[in-house]
Amino acid sequence: MKILLISPTEKGIGGIAQHVQGLSKFLTNQNHKVNIISSENTFTIPIKGLKNPSFMLSSFLKTKSMKGYDIVHAHNIPSALAMKNVSGKKVLSLHGIYTEQIAQLHGKIYSKMSRSYENNALKWADAITTISKEAYNHYSKRGFNVVQIPNAVDFSLFPTKKIKRFENQIIYAGRLSKEKGIDILLQAAENLPPKYNLLIVGSGPEEKKVRGIASSKTNVHYLGLQSKQNTISLIRGSDLLVQPSLVEGISSTLIEAMGCSTCVVASNIGGNKEIIDNNKTGILIKPNSHEELLDKISDLLTNNEKRTKIVTAGLQAVEKYNWKQVGQQYLDVYESIMN
Repeated sequence: MKILLISPTEKGIGGIAQHVQGLSKFLTNQNHKVNIISSENTFTIPIKGLKNPSFMLSSFLKTKSMKGYDIVHAHNIPSALAMKNVSGKKVLSLHGIYTEQIAQLHGKIYSKMSRSYENNALKWADAITTISKEAYNHYSKRGFNVVQIPNAVDFSLFPTKKIKRFENQIIYAGRLSKEKGIDILLQAAENLPPKYNLLIVGSGPEEKKVRGIASSKTNVHYLGLQSKQNTISLIRGSDLLVQPSLVEGISSTLIEAMGCSTCVVASNIGGNKEIIDNNKTGILIKPNSHEELLDKISDLLTNNEKRTKIVTAGLQAVEKYNWKQVGQQYLDVYESIMN
């Protein structure tokens, strides 16, 4: 098959980027021809609030004369306009609940305004997939025929190297934005005991805040955007990975950390509840609670036996998130709409 993947991003350590990279590699290895349109090869305005709208417009213009694809597979709602433009059977994959993501980023007024476009985008697709069960339930209740296909990780590519800079090393790796809970993380960082060290890896609109905290606290270290290999090595060398997100699908970062035998602490929301069995394979905390985040950090870093049990169970739990299984589920969807 000739397949076009359309995504706001295909590079970096973000969840959608990792998903598109993994899917592209799987499909190529299955002898399908794959092309990708993303913000990395299409004009965008790199300013908060303008990147996705500019990608919607530029990808739409770029695909205006495209044809000859069997499958046009868009990732998230901003990619749907370009998907509509290209001839071929259309698949729309949702990496979360779009209106909730907009509400967190831009407020409820913009969220309501985006609902109409979202409805149109969903109707343009021949098949709709969601990453999380929460999103599956949401869109199914709205009357759309949806297939749930989880995220996946290629564990075979993980470096075995550990980068451990400190004893009691904690890491956050991801986008530095409000919906990822950066404000909660920084509130916790302000009150982090000196014996614990927090590494922050990533980039995004809240980078200035992160740099400010890191410059004023000797145990908070901003490492900027790292390569995937370095990020995995830093996660592998850490005692805890924390993810205080306010919205989340099936987080590849959580799966990666559990696959690296690193204990995870994450908000009790969205797809996190599907990945983590609380107190068994990881720890779930109330969203918007830097107090509980600090409490769980302290509990786990002072209880090695508990942390080891969680790590062992977590490693077993993420074995199902592999591209051989997940990639085949996408091929099944493609074939179902081709017939």
